[in-house]
Amino acid sequence: MIPAIDLIGGKVVRLSQGDYARQTTYGDDPLPYLQTYESDGATLLHLVDLDGAKNPQARQLSLLSRLLRGVAVPVQVGGGVRSADDVAALLDAGAARVVVGSMAIKQPEEVMRWFALFGAEKIVLALDVRVGDDGAPRVAVAGWQEASAVTIEEVLKQFAPCGVRHVLCTDIARDGMMRGANVALYRSLTQAFPQVAFQASGGIGALDDIAALRDSGVVGIIVGRALLEGKFTVKEAIECWQKPIQ
Repeated sequence: MIPAIDLIGGKVVRLSQGDYARQTTYGDDPLPYLQTYESDGATLLHLVDLDGAKNPQARQLSLLSRLLRGVAVPVQVGGGVRSADDVAALLDAGAARVVVGSMAIKQPEEVMRWFALFGAEKIVLALDVRVGDDGAPRVAVAGWQEASAVTIEEVLKQFAPCGVRHVLCTDIARDGMMRGANVALYRSLTQAFPQVAFQASGGIGALDDIAALRDSGVVGIIVGRALLEGKFTVKEAIECWQKPIQ
């Protein structure tokens, strides 16, 4: 169970389907949220710098450093990572892993170099998909503002020689909507790529949505808006996730 917080201007926010014009603000200080999630039992946290995702020059590095110092559990961080220096800066700031999205599609050879430099355990590929009318999950880039023609399966095959281990897959149509996750998508991916530890993201709005993912093959679930809106607690989510599959 991976609680997630998105940041814009230092505030805790959520976007609906990645649309910056559809922003909801939940708080002015992210640290108490992270510390509560940690005390409730979360063993991994997820931070997204949406300012950095939109404009890498606007990365909130000082804020991220403060937040990472404020908790003891590992935190994976993403948002506008464009260079090896960006990866190094986030790792130096205390991130356990760096989440890399658009660059994996736009400049895959460069990202493969990062795998060699930092190791597969330090990088999470964030592959955010829109499922087309033909059923193909194609990857979107640039904070979901641009579409690509490549499917997630094609990307995973391309990065397999790098030993890619951690992949965060978001169904954009479901993100922030709290209408359930795309279980069929995750089941298909985990069966096709058993060597990858998939994190499911998008659509979690109730404990039943977590239960539905227990036999999907994913190793983790990103939960954002549902926690912020009190649909359930981290403790309840962990208990639900760990229940034996009937």
